[in-house]
Amino acid sequence: MTLSELEKSHIEGLTSRFFRAAIIFICGVAALIVSIGLSVTLGVTDIKLATVWQAVFVFDPELTNHQVIRELRLPRAIGAALIGSFLAVSGAVMQGLTRNPLASPSIMGVSHGAAFALIIALIFFPAVTNLGMTFASFAGAGIAVILVFAVGSFSKGGLTPVKLALAGVAVGGMLSSLSSAFSLHFQVAKQMSFWYAGDLSGTNWLSVQLLLGAGVVGLLLALIISRAVTILSLGEEVSKGLGQNTLVVKTLGVIVVLVLTGAAVSVAGTVGFVGLVIPHIVRFLVGTDYRLIIPVSAVLGGLLLVIADIGARLVNAPYETPVGAITACIGVPFFLYLARGERSGL
Repeated sequence: MTLSELEKSHIEGLTSRFFRAAIIFICGVAALIVSIGLSVTLGVTDIKLATVWQAVFVFDPELTNHQVIRELRLPRAIGAALIGSFLAVSGAVMQGLTRNPLASPSIMGVSHGAAFALIIALIFFPAVTNLGMTFASFAGAGIAVILVFAVGSFSKGGLTPVKLALAGVAVGGMLSSLSSAFSLHFQVAKQMSFWYAGDLSGTNWLSVQLLLGAGVVGLLLALIISRAVTILSLGEEVSKGLGQNTLVVKTLGVIVVLVLTGAAVSVAGTVGFVGLVIPHIVRFLVGTDYRLIIPVSAVLGGLLLVIADIGARLVNAPYETPVGAITACIGVPFFLYLARGERSGL
């Protein structure tokens, strides 16, 4: 095969992947809109779609259903979509930066760090606002990332994907244990119970505004570095050989994970496995180009969490099941499958 034929084949393959990713993205957005509509209509009391339309566009504050839709169900559905998107993109970026298929915000200790910081904030500042809780989440996520990278780097041979995963599990376990001990000793366990399980019932319009602000920064930055993450995922030496400043890319990637995970955890608590499952599914569908993986992960991550939240409300109605339990039922078997595959490949 001549050079021109190879170039033509490469261009055709790239075009095919972009076209397939565009189709998946559009279908995912459509499915996400439908799932948000279902999330608003389904619950302890089912509400007709016509009533939802009226509540959004012809709001009547005298009608209870309109108030439920506008003040409870709509912000919760939008919040679930944003949080799922943030966790999926964070997982994708972490897997690309570390070249570790098991990396995710929950497994790498980021979520545990954010939750630990929230407990400290509740202990010393009981009247902390939602904005204060968000900043505490960012700080905790940042501390967890620093600890994970520090622990992994101190070992002989430097930081490797396997060492990073082990350091993440160790730091996450330590922070989780400290969180449990502090919350019980200072009697804030009841306030933090929904953080541990993952819960969206407290999502309101202020939460949505905070998530939107974080999303503008985090998602845009993730798209900006997507090409660099693709190159870095091929290996450190390959990346440096192509003239890439790997330190800058990793720093920006860590900022993306901090902003998106910190915002998500501050609203919903530790919702696990979204950042692990979705990037793998997306890579199977669209390939290894992070210019495609990140936007598609954002849409499918939002779709997964909205559907999980619907299940959380319906599986044991009229009581709610923590949404983290629903995502764990999906994620744990998937994690075991990945871990088995990794072990078989050794």
